[in-house]
Amino acid sequence: MVAVAFVAPYLLDATARFVRCVAALPGVRLGLVTSDPLERIAPELRDLLAGHWRVDDALDPRQIAAGVAGLAGQIGRVERLVGALEQLQVPLAQVREGMGIAGMDVATAMNVRDKARMKETLRAAGVPCARHALVHDPAQARAFAREVGFPLVAKPPAGAGSQATYRLDDGAALDAWLGAVPPSGDAPALLEEFLVGQEHTFDSVTLGGATVWSSIADYYPPPLDVLRNPWIQWTVVLPRDIGGPEYAGIHAVGPAALRALGVTDALTHMEWFRRPDGSVAVSEVAARPPGAQLTSMHGYAHDFDLFAAWARLVVLGDFDVPERRFAAGTAYLRGVGRGRVGAVHGVAEVNRDVGHLVVESRLPRPGQDAGSDYTGQGYVIVRDQRTEAVREALRRIITGIRVELVEAL
Repeated sequence: MVAVAFVAPYLLDATARFVRCVAALPGVRLGLVTSDPLERIAPELRDLLAGHWRVDDALDPRQIAAGVAGLAGQIGRVERLVGALEQLQVPLAQVREGMGIAGMDVATAMNVRDKARMKETLRAAGVPCARHALVHDPAQARAFAREVGFPLVAKPPAGAGSQATYRLDDGAALDAWLGAVPPSGDAPALLEEFLVGQEHTFDSVTLGGATVWSSIADYYPPPLDVLRNPWIQWTVVLPRDIGGPEYAGIHAVGPAALRALGVTDALTHMEWFRRPDGSVAVSEVAARPPGAQLTSMHGYAHDFDLFAAWARLVVLGDFDVPERRFAAGTAYLRGVGRGRVGAVHGVAEVNRDVGHLVVESRLPRPGQDAGSDYTGQGYVIVRDQRTEAVREALRRIITGIRVELVEAL
């Protein structure tokens, strides 16, 4: 039996699915460190747990360590310490090193979490990436802007999922950002050259330092455009064939980037650009499963369960390489206006045209809060053996469905 501690601040749907997959592994005794009290955990998930330890802050390494020590009395000495959130990777590594638990070390976790350190490591290894600067005051920010020119990207050094990320097109935008989010010695910011080109992902599994599986997705439009225009309904496509010349560069650069960062055994999510001249530049890397329905999409494209495969990888250290059998894609539905969802138009017509390709969906519901997530109020995932059929279905969805937002009275 293997005693496993899973750390999850809160059990959102995707996190709960990862927990269930770990619990389903043969010979595993699973304990959960979380901020949720036991009575708030769904009974069907609670029944899978051999141990539970509640903490106030499940991102604090000291509290995680206390939770692991507490679980040892319930499930035995913890041999694996895992979590799916990007923000957890450094705290988990710190606890592993402190308690002698196998897994990703602190140096590697820092390389894939601290964006400035990541860029420095990649550039030192000759991996192409955006020019950057970690700025601690407005003078440093303006000096970098003079050196690189506009547009620029501003983000927190340890951000995740494009959160708090801004495109700065000129000096006025830089001044506005400095006024709203002034960098300081205690809270520096990362400024980057704005990469021009087509944006993609490179999700991959590394075992023993070798890339054994990879999958590529195309963004339409790039996430920064989505963040700047909250009305845009956007798409992500997993082409069936990723062996063409347009992807040749990342098949070489992606594994090289992971080697430079020290990744040896992990599922990683990388974002990268194909510039107009065909060259490749890495944007950033995260040592965790991909978000925004990508984990599900990889499953549909390969006819397997990537949630379960991640669980086997991080707990048992093995991965069965799947065959890519389909193209898949997601359309993200976002409302026009403010407030709550008032109505959703065009669903019946779109379903008539492309409903036979839909494999998963969560449509916006009237009365639903609009929220602030760039993934919007709902999504539709489609699949087909033909990539162009997937792209056409996504175009039909985002042009045919309209989400109306209304102000609360």
